[in-house]
Amino acid sequence: MNAAVRAVVRMGIYVKAKVYFVYEGYQGMVDGGDNIVEVSWESVSSILQVGGTVIGSARCKSFRTHEGRLQAAYNLVQRGITNLCVIGGDGSLTGANLFREEWSGLLEELAQNGKIDAEAVKKYAYLNIVGMVGSIDNDFCGTDMTIGTDSALHRIIEVVDAIMTTAQSHQRTFVLEVMGRHCGYLALVSALACGADWVFIPEYPPEEGWEDTMCVKLSENRARKKRLNIIIVAEGAIDCHNKPITSEKVKDLVVQRLGFDTRVTILGHVQRGGTPSAFDRILASRMGVEAVLALLEATPATPACVVSLSGNQAVRLPLMECVQMTQEVQKAMDEGRFLEAVRLRGKSFENNLNTYKLLAHKIPDAELPKTNFNVAVLNVGAPAAGMNAAVRAAVRVGITEGHKMFAVIDGFEGFAKGKIKEISWGDVGGWTGQGGSILGTKRTLPAKYLEKIAEQMRTNNINALMVIGGFEAYLGLLELSAAREKYDEFCVPMVMVPATVSNNVPGSDFSIGADTALNTITDTCDRIKQSASGTKRRVFIIETMGGYCGYLANMGALAAGADAAYIFEEQFDIRELQANVEHLTEKMKTSIQRGLVLRNENCNENYTTDFIYQLYSEEGKGVFDCRKNVLGHMQQGGAPSPFDRNFGTKISAKAMQWISKKLKETYRKGKVFANTEDSVCLLGMRRRNLVFQPVAELKSETDFVHRIPKEQWWLKLRPLMKILAKYKTSYDVSDSGQLEHVAMLPKEAVPAAI
Repeated sequence: MNAAVRAVVRMGIYVKAKVYFVYEGYQGMVDGGDNIVEVSWESVSSILQVGGTVIGSARCKSFRTHEGRLQAAYNLVQRGITNLCVIGGDGSLTGANLFREEWSGLLEELAQNGKIDAEAVKKYAYLNIVGMVGSIDNDFCGTDMTIGTDSALHRIIEVVDAIMTTAQSHQRTFVLEVMGRHCGYLALVSALACGADWVFIPEYPPEEGWEDTMCVKLSENRARKKRLNIIIVAEGAIDCHNKPITSEKVKDLVVQRLGFDTRVTILGHVQRGGTPSAFDRILASRMGVEAVLALLEATPATPACVVSLSGNQAVRLPLMECVQMTQEVQKAMDEGRFLEAVRLRGKSFENNLNTYKLLAHKIPDAELPKTNFNVAVLNVGAPAAGMNAAVRAAVRVGITEGHKMFAVIDGFEGFAKGKIKEISWGDVGGWTGQGGSILGTKRTLPAKYLEKIAEQMRTNNINALMVIGGFEAYLGLLELSAAREKYDEFCVPMVMVPATVSNNVPGSDFSIGADTALNTITDTCDRIKQSASGTKRRVFIIETMGGYCGYLANMGALAAGADAAYIFEEQFDIRELQANVEHLTEKMKTSIQRGLVLRNENCNENYTTDFIYQLYSEEGKGVFDCRKNVLGHMQQGGAPSPFDRNFGTKISAKAMQWISKKLKETYRKGKVFANTEDSVCLLGMRRRNLVFQPVAELKSETDFVHRIPKEQWWLKLRPLMKILAKYKTSYDVSDSGQLEHVAMLPKEAVPAAI
C-alpha cells in the first residue's frame, strides 16, 4: 500500500495538484482536524520498503451513518478536496461510491445547516473517486492481482520451504492453514507453488467421500518414497454441504486413518506483514500513477473506477461492476453453484485450479493413455530460478498425456554426449522450490553437435523437444530448425519456454527467473539504503546483470526507489551524468540524504561502473560520498519466488499440451514428421495472453548483436521511475485499453486537491 501512497503523492505533486493524507481511513475523514494533512514530496520518502500503510487504516462505523458522511463531506470541502483516491477492499470501495453518489445532497444539507455557503456548493459540486484494490486475498473480480497478494504469497512460501526441510527429516505430514475466508487464491497458488499433496479452497469443495480419496493419495505418496506430505487449507474451506473443513479436522483425520505424525501450522497475520515484494511495489507504483491520471480525467458523467491489472496491462474498470461481480461469487458459493464461482473468479484463477488438478495427483498407470511418443526436456543457457518448476510441470503433464518423458542433462552439449535418461512422475517431486537447474544447463549451441544430437534423437526415438532456457535456447531452436533440410530427426515439434534472469527473450514480456532476480536486487538495495541511514549524504552505485537488456536495472530502480538507472536501450552522455549528479546534490539539501543509482552491466562500454563511481565521487566532493556495489551472480541463485514457480509451472504445462496436439497433427504412416515453421515455437506472455509464436517469425523482432528484442514493453515505465525520483519528464501512457493521456496539463488547468 505504501508504494501506492508514494506514487499518488508524487504524481499528484508532479501535475501541480495539492495532495492530502487522510489518516486512519474513513475514521480520519469523519474526525477531520489533524487527520487530514497536506503533504510534500519528502513526506513519502523511505516508505517503499515498509509493509502495512504509513497513513493507517481503520474500520469505521460512523462512516456507515448519514451523519458520519455529512461530517466527512464538511471536512473535505473545508480543504477544497474533491478528488479521492481510495486504497482498500470491496467494502472500502463500495463506501466510497455511496459517498460520491450522495455528495451533492450532502453539500446542500450542509448549506441548509449554514455550515457552508452557496458558493462552496457550486464550486465543489462533484466528487471524483478512483479506487485501487489493496487486499492480500486477491478476491476482487476484474483484476488479476490485487496490491499485497504477491507479498502474502512470499510469506507463505518462505514458511512452506522452511517446514518442508523439517517435515522431510521427521517424515511428517503438515497441515498449513492460510488466509482467505471467502477466496481460495492464496491457498491454491501456494499449493501450486510448493507442490502440495492436497488443497482445500472455498470455491471448489472436495466431492463426497473426499476423506477416503485424500488418505489413499497420501499413503500412495508415502509408498513412492515421499517422506513428507503437505496439505494446505484456506481458512474458509468448506465441503459440498457448505460445512467448514478446518485444519484440525484434517489433522485428526490423517492421524486416525493413517497414523502419520501430523502437525498443524496456522500462518495467521504473518501473511499481512513483512516487506513488500518487488512485484507489489511495481504494481502499486503503476496503479498509483494511473489513479492520479484517472482522477484528472474524471468528469461528473464518468462512473467511479478502479485501476487494476489485466495480464501485464493497467486498465480502468467501473467500480460498481467489479463490486457486483465480486458479490456474485459469494452468492454462487452460498447457493452451491461452485463451478460458476470458479468461472466468476476469472481466467487466471481457473487456470491455476486446472493446472493444480493436472499436476498434483498421478493417474494410475493402468488408466493412463499410451501414445508411444517420446518427449525430451532440456535446460539451455544460464541457470534461472523456476527452471525446475517448469521441468516438473512438463514431465508430469507429459506423463498424464501418455508420453514417455526423457530428461537431457547439461543442455545441447549433454545431448550430444548421450546424457539422456527416462524420467518418471516421482523423480520430479519436490522440485518446485529448488533454485538453479537440477538437470544442469550449458550455454553451448547445437550447431557444432548437429550430427551427434541427430544420432541421439534417432537412438532414443525422440519425437518432440521442449527447451527451457534463455537467449541461447532461442538461438538453439533457430539452428535446429535450419538443420531440418539435412537431418530428418529434427523434423519434430519443438517448443521453447523462456527462462532467464535477464528477461531478454523476444516474444515474451516475462521470462522465468526474472522475478526472483528482481526480488534479490530489491532486497539488496533496501539493505544498502538502510546502511546509509546512519551515515548521511551517501550515494550508492549498484551494478546489475542482464547483458545488454536493462530490464533488471530499470525495474529494480522502480522497486527500490532509485534516483537513476543507466541502461543500454536509452543512450546517455556526459551531460546526463552531470545532470544526475546535480540532481543528487540538490537532493542532499533536503531531508532525504542518500542516493541510489543502478547501472546495467553493459549499458555503455566506456561509462563503466568504476567510471561512474569516480565521476560521482569527484563531482560530489564536499556534498556526498560514494560507494559502489556489483551484485553479480547472487541474482541467478536463490529459491524461486512464488511468481516464478507459478509462471514456470503454468507456461510449461501449456507448452506440453501444445506438443501433444502437434504430435497428433504430424503423426503420419507410423512416424512423426513436422517441418513447417509453426512446429518450432516459443511460448511467451504477450500483454494479456500466452501466445505460441514460430521462432522464425521472431527473427525480425530481434537484435541479435545485443541479444535483446527490438521493442520492449517496460521502456514505457521509464518516465514513471523518473517522475517518482523528481525528474522533469513527459509521461505518455497512450496504451490501448486505457483512456488517452495528455503528456502534461496546459498551464491554465490547475486540478483541485487530491
